[in-house]
Amino acid sequence: MNRTPVVFIHGAWLHALSWESWAERFASRGFVSFAPGWPGEPLTVEAMWKSSERLADVGLDLLTDHYAKIVDSFDVAPVIIGHSVGGLIAQHLIGANFGQAAVAIAPIPVNDIAPPAPPSGLWLPGQTDGGDPSVHDSSVSLSPEQFHHFFANRISAQESARLFERYVVPTPRRLLADLGYAGSAPGPRVLADVDNADRGPLLLISGQEDLLAPDAATRATYKQYGDSLAVTDLKQFADRAHSLVIDNGWRFVADYVLGWLDEHGLRAHRL
Repeated sequence: MNRTPVVFIHGAWLHALSWESWAERFASRGFVSFAPGWPGEPLTVEAMWKSSERLADVGLDLLTDHYAKIVDSFDVAPVIIGHSVGGLIAQHLIGANFGQAAVAIAPIPVNDIAPPAPPSGLWLPGQTDGGDPSVHDSSVSLSPEQFHHFFANRISAQESARLFERYVVPTPRRLLADLGYAGSAPGPRVLADVDNADRGPLLLISGQEDLLAPDAATRATYKQYGDSLAVTDLKQFADRAHSLVIDNGWRFVADYVLGWLDEHGLRAHRL
C-alpha cells in the first residue's frame, strides 16, 4: 500500500513555512506532505529577508519547471495544492497531466483573463517607488501595514502582525512582471490547458473579500473550464481574504479540500 503525496506550492510574499499547518493536517490524515520552497529560497524567513537577492532570477518559467520536476519525481502521482501564483502553477501542471489532482486557492488568473489591477497604494513593478526602502532592485516587500490592508484584510491587526512576522518575505520583481503586473502582457507560462478532458480533478477556491486575487477573477477562470469533460469545481468562502491559507480560518479551507479529495476517490493510501 502506497501513501499519496501532496505537494504544496506557496505564492508571492509568503515563505514555504506558510504551509506548516496544512502539511501537519494532511499528514495526520495519512498523506505524505511536501512543501518545497522556490529555487534558492532560504530555509527561514529571517534568512530570506537578509538575502532576498538570491531569488532575483526567479520568474514564472523557472518556478513552473521547478515544481514540474518535483511533481514528476514521485512513484505515486501527487495531489498539487497551490496558493496565489502557486494556484496558477497547479493549474498549469494538472492541465499538462502532472499529478493526479490539483487545488488552486486564490489563484492568479490564467490564459487571457487580465490580472486584476493592484489595489491603490500597493507598489508593484512598473510604478515609481518614490524612494520607498521596501523596494529593491530585485525584490518587492510588503510593510506590515500593507500586508494587513491588502493581504490579510479580514483579520485583526494583532493576528496580521503575527502572521507577518512568521511567514512574510520579499518577492522577486521579475516574477511579478511575468504575471502581468508591470504594464506589459503576462508571460507565456500564464497558461493552463482548460480543454484537457484527460487531466485529473481540479478545485478552484476563492475568498470573496480577496483584494489581490478577487473572487470575480477566480469565477472567470472557472468559466474557462466550462467545455472540459474533466472534473472542475469551484468553492467560494465568504468573508475571506488572500490570507485564507494562513489565518485563523485555514482549517476550514484545508478540511474542505480533504473532503473534496475524498469525494473524488483521492485518498491518502493507494493499493
